[in-house]
Amino acid sequence: MTDRSVLVSGGGVAGATVAYWLARAGWSVTIVERADGTRSSGNPVDVRGEAVAIARQMGIWPRLEEAATGVNRLTFVDADGRPRASIRTHKPGDHHEEVELARNELVDLLLDKARESTLIIPHDSITVLHEDSGGIDVEFERTPSRRFDLMIGADGVHSTVRRLAFGPEEHFSRPFGMFVGTVQAPLQIEDPLTVLMYNEPGTSLSIHPAGGKPGFAFIFRGQHNFDYRDPEHGRRLVESTYASGGWLTTLALKAWGASDDRYFDEVTRVDVPQWSAGRVVLLGDAASCISLFGDGSSSAIVGAQTLADAITAYPDNHTAAFAHYQQKHRKHIRPLRRGAGISSRLLVPKTRAGIILRNGVLNTLPFRNKQQTVPPSSGT
Repeated sequence: MTDRSVLVSGGGVAGATVAYWLARAGWSVTIVERADGTRSSGNPVDVRGEAVAIARQMGIWPRLEEAATGVNRLTFVDADGRPRASIRTHKPGDHHEEVELARNELVDLLLDKARESTLIIPHDSITVLHEDSGGIDVEFERTPSRRFDLMIGADGVHSTVRRLAFGPEEHFSRPFGMFVGTVQAPLQIEDPLTVLMYNEPGTSLSIHPAGGKPGFAFIFRGQHNFDYRDPEHGRRLVESTYASGGWLTTLALKAWGASDDRYFDEVTRVDVPQWSAGRVVLLGDAASCISLFGDGSSSAIVGAQTLADAITAYPDNHTAAFAHYQQKHRKHIRPLRRGAGISSRLLVPKTRAGIILRNGVLNTLPFRNKQQTVPPSSGT
């Protein structure tokens, strides 16, 4: 099958995983990635559920366990840093069933596997797609144009492939009414197994131990006309929103303002009714997600294998392959999307009464020490 070629736009979790499985099935695979190296986000993400078996099949599970943060508890504190409520995020000793690790470490491991049999075009992006009955001609910003049989858009919430093949971003995404910013935290962590989170109505500030590389996360509610391409806009939004906060807010804002390696974006609900158009198919956050609250990394791994299996099963019929992939993976992500509202209300209550109620519930109900499906970090 070496004469069959596929271009994957995006070298993140979804893109690297689908590239690995398609190359293993005999396809000639190319990844084009805009970022310089792997994406810089060190935000913690989870690999769990069906994604664990896939990671084992890829031979990377022992490496994931080595890179795990070990965090297993989320503790809510008041303005003076005193604990007010706590909840387990992982059961002690369950690292054989799921792991949390930095997103960039996960991407590094997946890309290392993909590189074994995949061509990677770094520092470049797609500009034009021309499809005909026999394939797709792709033009790039820097690389000479090339022709492929199939095109996979695994390039995230702000997907270029989706814009070129399906239409403008605003047709498929809408604000969730929340924002998230992260930055490294220049301080020592006393408890490497616990995330600490402080709430004011509509905002949260957390510090995650992140395996010895602690980071602050700002998660807050709001309605703003936000342009993700303007980094200064995100910087100002965080500074204005947290100007009068307590606990470690002053230190966090100082780190935020001084860093040149910040992450900021709007929490976005992406929903593309039809994930394929001709020979182009979307994968991961480009197709369907609620960024931050959608268990995105595990879902991306599962979706990538589902797509690769479908293409392998229907090598001469991409329409059937894409339809099979969409039908199967939509069933997988449906409950994850439903849980996003619950997670957001737990992590960022809208009112002070909501904060008090949440803490009271966690302190009185017996499930407070059991594993929950609430993300303790800002990663996906």
